[in-house]
Amino acid sequence: MSEPATVTDTIAAISTPPGRGGIGIVRLSGPQASAIALQLVRLRHPLDPLDHAHARLADVLDSASDDATRIDEALVTFFAAPRSYTAEDLVEIATHGSPVVLELLLRRALDLGARLAEPGEFTQCAFLSGRLDLTQAEAVRDLIDAQTLTQARQAASQMGGALSHRVAPIKQSLVDLVALLEAGIDFAEDDLDVTPQQEISRRIAELTPPLAALEASFARGRIVHDGLTLAIVGRPNAGKSSLFNRLVERDRAIVTATPGTTRDLVTERISIGGIPIELVDTAGLREGSLKSLDGSPDGILEEAEQLGIHRSREALADAALVLVVLDATQPLNDEEHRLLAAVVGRPAIVAVNKSDLREQHQKMGAPGLDFETGESSISTSALTGEGIAVLREKILTLATGGAAAEPGMLTNLRQHQAVTTALAALTDAATANAATIPHEMILLDLYRALWALDSLTGQTTPDDILNLIFSTFCIGK
Repeated sequence: MSEPATVTDTIAAISTPPGRGGIGIVRLSGPQASAIALQLVRLRHPLDPLDHAHARLADVLDSASDDATRIDEALVTFFAAPRSYTAEDLVEIATHGSPVVLELLLRRALDLGARLAEPGEFTQCAFLSGRLDLTQAEAVRDLIDAQTLTQARQAASQMGGALSHRVAPIKQSLVDLVALLEAGIDFAEDDLDVTPQQEISRRIAELTPPLAALEASFARGRIVHDGLTLAIVGRPNAGKSSLFNRLVERDRAIVTATPGTTRDLVTERISIGGIPIELVDTAGLREGSLKSLDGSPDGILEEAEQLGIHRSREALADAALVLVVLDATQPLNDEEHRLLAAVVGRPAIVAVNKSDLREQHQKMGAPGLDFETGESSISTSALTGEGIAVLREKILTLATGGAAAEPGMLTNLRQHQAVTTALAALTDAATANAATIPHEMILLDLYRALWALDSLTGQTTPDDILNLIFSTFCIGK
């Protein structure tokens, strides 16, 4: 990403998604924003620079000549510095969402001296001007990318400064401790009392719990932000695809009575309790040499099913959650015993499916499922819907680890690393203090913790990291 806008730059971009739509917006920001905008449109009423955030009706012209033709109408809104999003003069021209009209406006703005904005440059201007800190700027991108209402709510909370407000008192207490130790060093010759070891220990101990709680919030914040993958595994014809369709709430996977219908991974993204979850329906895991559905020996179907089973095992290994589907009408086989053993210690759910047929099979003298379900298993029927609500609730509990929603959660790895670095530095400071190390050395650890918290909100974040963050934004935001 190139350097952010300077005080002499005026940047422009189309701020609505590519393609046709009901509304399209061209945004300009910088000292020449209003002057350029007034050459792009003909206002029906004068634009007063002091009239902040008021829209004016205008005509969009096809050129700057005297005989220019009106091709569209627009609403032009002027936002005066420093009250605009970028803290610079900012103009938004909202027209009908024709790509032809929007590109005409943008090309003419560039001809008049504006330059094309880089990805995320409008938000980067807001950050550099102090309108937003870095966690709030990241939340702008998160809100745009949100796929569930829960994600949107979390992003809106972060945009409002929830994380910054949570960090602020911790940081202030840390600054106070640093100042206390610095004063003791600077005025040692003036008989100023040196801070006692017990006082330093107490203050560090008070800083640790809120930071540890903030670090623990990453467990849920990351899941809400990124979602996770759930692999549905089991023997052929256990009802995996039927349960998959029940969770997706439509017939996404093909379901037949013939075992081995699913030969490849089928994926679908759903939301459970606002948590994005990618469901992966896998090929049935069967033992021994496989035979094709049409009975042909060594045919292409055997190879296809073998590849499907290989991918199923890969999905099982990669998934954050596992749903093991057992057939309530069949005894466990060796493959299922191995599968159950493989998921021990992992976030996994056992669904005993076809519960609607269990009693019928028992009346007919069928052997039934030789499996003690225990409290971690759920009785389900993809046909009748029995147990599906309980299954969804269990998936949500495992996905969040039981962690409750809270304001100001850590949502990405950069934020988490900053907090863990601060915690490690405080631990080192406490250790040094207990060993009666000189205060100058303890201060090194305390400053390391302070710099880590500063990087969280952006005060000390290197330019290359900032450029990397804002380059992931869309152009026009």
